[in-house]
Amino acid sequence: MGVSIVGAGMIPVREHWSSGLVELAVEAGEIALREADLTRVDALYVGNAYGATFNRQSQLGSLLAGSLGFHGAEAYTCEAGDASGGVALRTGYLAVASGAVRSAMVLGVEKATDIVGAARLSARNVSLDADYESINGATLTAMAGLLMRRYMHEFGLELAQFEGFSLNAHNNGSRNQFAMYRNKLRRGAFTKAPMIADPVSLFDTAPDGDGAAAVVLVNSEVAADLAPTPVTITGSAIATDSLTLQDRADPLYLKAVAESTDRCLEQARLELVDLDALELHDAYTILTALSLEAMGFSERGHGWAWSGDAGARIAPDGELPIGTFGGLKSRGNPGGASGIYQAVEAVRQLTGQAGDNQVQAARHILTQSIGGLGATVASHIFSAPAD
Repeated sequence: MGVSIVGAGMIPVREHWSSGLVELAVEAGEIALREADLTRVDALYVGNAYGATFNRQSQLGSLLAGSLGFHGAEAYTCEAGDASGGVALRTGYLAVASGAVRSAMVLGVEKATDIVGAARLSARNVSLDADYESINGATLTAMAGLLMRRYMHEFGLELAQFEGFSLNAHNNGSRNQFAMYRNKLRRGAFTKAPMIADPVSLFDTAPDGDGAAAVVLVNSEVAADLAPTPVTITGSAIATDSLTLQDRADPLYLKAVAESTDRCLEQARLELVDLDALELHDAYTILTALSLEAMGFSERGHGWAWSGDAGARIAPDGELPIGTFGGLKSRGNPGGASGIYQAVEAVRQLTGQAGDNQVQAARHILTQSIGGLGATVASHIFSAPAD
């Protein structure tokens, strides 16, 4: 049974100081409901990573179902670090595809600005190994720095060779009204930015932001009755790898990225060349480079080359558009909601509603949510309606 999206909504990623987690979620959910012309759904699956540590709030399924008027509906939270949104989408996809529910809302929400500074770092560290990493002072950015340093050492690279990934993200984000940072980066600024965890700099890591996004899923057979141009989820897969880098045979190979991508393509009956755009989890540029290698777009040690020529190859009018609305780097990283933002952005592209960020004649888009540094990877392929 096919699964289609008939409603999608998102709010700008910002520091929403005056709004709480529930308010953000309800705003995005109501936008998606209006677009689907529905007042309720049978099930609600929430993507959230840090509600318990950022906001001291769990039981989001019941809380948000009640706030949205879905009394009695099946509702619960899906958690897998920053892959939480993608995992929630997979859950909603399976529920509708199996016929267990007729309609489902998948809602990603994160409210990071309730805490700041070291407290936020500590709250985020629950996504690391408590016994071997966070207890010894490690952070996700520090581990990304180790991964990037190893990559640069092994293949003889300089930091400037990753610059195009961030340049492309900010060029795209500058045209996205929902993006947290709409400034363009000047060439050369990437390597001069303050270091956070050498070689990961301020311009190499995605900023935390508050946000919420939602999609409404239904059986594809009835989707045309609810939306003029329903987008179909033609591929959906999750794969996992060791949580810690030291437990992986090869830390420079993102096995879960490769496996989830391959499964998606097989389900959708597509090849890599059929994909018109990618929404990758660019929390750090090293993840983009390694993902492109694991997916099969580059040989080992050459994923960084896609950033060449100031990112021209991955621009919306380039050879392989990536992060067409700014990605996590410019749009901002709303934690467990990021995977649903990607889904909404894919819908906007495939229905010709991307405005200045439009990829011409886009038919198939792959989105990717990563928890940790490749520990959990949720991949989805979205396809435009048949002509």
